[in-house]
Amino acid sequence: MPLSVEDKSFLWELKDAAADIVDFTRGKNYESFSREKLTRFAVERQLLVVGEVVKRLSDDFKASKPEIQWQAMIGLRNIIAHEYGEILSERIWRIATENVPVLISQLQEILEEI
Repeated sequence: MPLSVEDKSFLWELKDAAADIVDFTRGKNYESFSREKLTRFAVERQLLVVGEVVKRLSDDFKASKPEIQWQAMIGLRNIIAHEYGEILSERIWRIATENVPVLISQLQEILEEI
């Protein structure tokens, strides 16, 4: 399936935001992450960007890649944006250090195809 120019642009933006998250958490453990407000806020901000970009990807493209957890990314964005007191640092840390690197690999494969 050929990708639209918009979807290609969104994929690069998504990869950049995910790479920022990995950069922000590199060399840290959960304890330092939970103490460093600036790092937590930076990671949360980029997770918001991830969710926003995913919302803008075409439904056809997302349907062509069902192995990627598109809805989970949008759901997390909604939690971060609207449930201020409910954001759990442990959950953000786990997503940033476990899920985001997997997403980067998936995006790299897609971008290499195009």
